[in-house]
Amino acid sequence: MAGVSASETQEKRKAALLSVGSAALLVSLKTFLVYRTSSLGVLSEALHSGLDLVAAIITFLSIRVADQPADERHPYGHGKFENFSAFVETGLLVLTALYVIYEAFERLFFRSVHIQPSWIAFVVLGGALAIDLTRARKLSAVAKKHSSEALEADALHFSTDVWSTIVVIAGIALVWAGETWNVPWLVYADAVAGLAVAGVILWVGSRLGMRTLDALLDAVPVGLQEQIVQAVGRMDGVEGVNRVRVRRAGNRYFVDATVGVPRTASLEQVHAWSDAIERRVGEIVPADVVVHAEPQAPPAENFLESIRATAQRMGNAIHDLSVTQQSGNLFVDLHLEVEEGLTLSEAHFQATELEEAILALPEHPAEVNIHIEPMGSNIAETSTSAGEMQQLARAIENFVNGLTSEYDELLNCHDVHVRQVQHRILVSCHCTMKGALPVTQVHDVTAALEDRIKEKFTQIFRVTIHPEPDGER
Repeated sequence: MAGVSASETQEKRKAALLSVGSAALLVSLKTFLVYRTSSLGVLSEALHSGLDLVAAIITFLSIRVADQPADERHPYGHGKFENFSAFVETGLLVLTALYVIYEAFERLFFRSVHIQPSWIAFVVLGGALAIDLTRARKLSAVAKKHSSEALEADALHFSTDVWSTIVVIAGIALVWAGETWNVPWLVYADAVAGLAVAGVILWVGSRLGMRTLDALLDAVPVGLQEQIVQAVGRMDGVEGVNRVRVRRAGNRYFVDATVGVPRTASLEQVHAWSDAIERRVGEIVPADVVVHAEPQAPPAENFLESIRATAQRMGNAIHDLSVTQQSGNLFVDLHLEVEEGLTLSEAHFQATELEEAILALPEHPAEVNIHIEPMGSNIAETSTSAGEMQQLARAIENFVNGLTSEYDELLNCHDVHVRQVQHRILVSCHCTMKGALPVTQVHDVTAALEDRIKEKFTQIFRVTIHPEPDGER
């Protein structure tokens, strides 16, 4: 998983530290006002800000922990500490709201508290409102930029402070108006303002609590899993998306995807497809992605592909595979490469196992004929003089170029190489042919040319022709 950059960590810590300082200043100002006014609204705000200070400290500490890299005890990192921090802050908000509600009902129905509004209260609360606005915007911007749930929780706290401070100012203003114009019932405006503040706190706290609880319980954001499934399902090499699981830790997701890939694909192909899937999921959401590839037969897999997949699954290398049909029956011919050190009995046992597996395929071939040949594993050294081989190479090149009138597909022969290996003469050459020809026709022509060369030069053991289209030299 990619680590958190130093600049990101520094910016988040700076925002959290600014929040701690702002909260400490607000607690001091509002505590001073509580003694000056005896207002429940101001008291609720002071308590709210006091818990905000605690929450801000928790946020600062949680960010320091959450940005630490994964270790042996925490292989998925420490990101969930941010989610836990936000959940704790939600609990503190609820406790604050419950106390304010209790105090409001006490003042409304059971005891009377004399409120002493003054211009100092309006000045202090106005300053607190400006601080709340500035801090909420700063925290929200940093939280959105780095997907930090802890900072987002802190930002929500200060956004509720903005509204609750406005309500408290209105409550004190109404109490002051009641005293000025002799309207006794306006004295209850302060308690009502406290209830309004508690309502705002509970509403915001419930929203934040549900989100953080979902994160702690690994709930998937609505639509994210389906979006990943659809994006991965459209990628090259993916036959189907069998399962996608998503979990979240802090600002990062962990995605486990199980996909079906063609069973005939090589390990290198599957690895390349897995890398592409990881990059595509990372474009949707910042995530650590694990891809599990399961081999499966493509919907339109033909019989020859099934045979190759069967051989590959058994760890066998085959070539020269051909299937013919006669009287409704299928006949399979192929070459099986085995290790050079095997005995005939051991090689025959390996061929028999492959034969039985092919006979068990749904197509039920009538017969499987396997030619056994040793798999090349050693690099042989050439013998005899280079001069003799060069002379034979020129003779072969002139001979093949003289066949262009017989084979319309053949344009020229070049790059002829002759080598003598362990008393066997091996020939390789390049033949230019018409690029528009089908590969089956080219194969037939190259096979015929190889036979003609061996007929002409009987000392040659094997001929390999590399066909290439005209214009490619």
